[in-house]
Amino acid sequence: MNDSSWGAPPQAGHWGPPETGPVQGRPPAGPAYDEADAQQTRPMPIVPEVPDTGGDAADRFDSEAGAALAGGPLFRDEMPQEPMPSPTPQVPQPPQKKRAGRDLRAAIGVGVALGAVIVASLFVVKAVFVGVIAVAVVVGLWELTSRLQERKEIRAPLVPLAVGGAAMVVAGYVRGADGAWVAMALTALAVLVWRMTEPPEGYLRDVTAGVFAAFYVPFLATFVSMMLTADDGAQRVLTFLLLTVVSDTGAYAVGWRFGKHKLAPRISPGKTREGLLGAVSFAMAAGALCMEFLIDGGTWWQGLLLGFAVAASATLGDLGESMIKRDLGIKDMGTLLPGHGGIMDRLDSLLPTAPVVWLLLVLFVGSG
Repeated sequence: MNDSSWGAPPQAGHWGPPETGPVQGRPPAGPAYDEADAQQTRPMPIVPEVPDTGGDAADRFDSEAGAALAGGPLFRDEMPQEPMPSPTPQVPQPPQKKRAGRDLRAAIGVGVALGAVIVASLFVVKAVFVGVIAVAVVVGLWELTSRLQERKEIRAPLVPLAVGGAAMVVAGYVRGADGAWVAMALTALAVLVWRMTEPPEGYLRDVTAGVFAAFYVPFLATFVSMMLTADDGAQRVLTFLLLTVVSDTGAYAVGWRFGKHKLAPRISPGKTREGLLGAVSFAMAAGALCMEFLIDGGTWWQGLLLGFAVAASATLGDLGESMIKRDLGIKDMGTLLPGHGGIMDRLDSLLPTAPVVWLLLVLFVGSG
């Protein structure tokens, strides 16, 4: 402010303090006053805190106006605002690369080891491979029944399921489809009887889950042992395994790189339509090669149909187990296989694909 604002005479109608007497905050009149000294020594105006006694509103206005002219806050409880910090410039982050949901090194290592065991048993002694199937079935049943009991308190009897499941696989190899159906019926009956040894509460729920488990795991796996009975049984089983693995690999590779449109977001958010196209393309190409070079009497166009059917059944099987796991509120059925989860997490696409491959191979080249 300039000097006139501090020493100008009051205007007409001014409601400030009286003209007579020294006014606090104003410079003294007279030639002895030095303007330079005023710039250095003039005190800041002090606004006295006068209690509100119900006087004239003009007096209160003058007090508030004086505080405003002095550069202070208009109200005494108003605190000065600190300056806003300057915004920190945002540094653009590089786009994050897509990452797989599992440990790829562990998954590849376990997959190679399992493949070596399966191929060795498949081409050395067929009976050994039947034993491998039976062991996988028993472990899968144990995982499934354990998760049902943990998450839903469903007590599907494991003992009759394990014994009947292993017998089912062996019966399919020895007696074919008739033996498999008889073993399935006896396993279901054993589940009904075994559960009678416990209290009746939840009986229907438990035996229903037991019969479902018997059909879902060992009965569908029996079609693999039935494939093995043909003269080129090892090549048929190898074709079945290769097409299923190639379908899953194609779905993963294409979906991870190009996947944008969800296939079934409520069931499995990670699956995409692009991934399904990758599964179909990879499986059809592998099917044409396998039918042409592995299966006696097979042709490439049969391989195209076989590959398409495998991609469809493997995808549906994967979605089916995803539904089960979502209902149970779990991510994996087990932790036995590092990078893969449990045995059931590897059998999910194989089990429903086995009867499809067995049937199409019988139609294309016969059962011999």
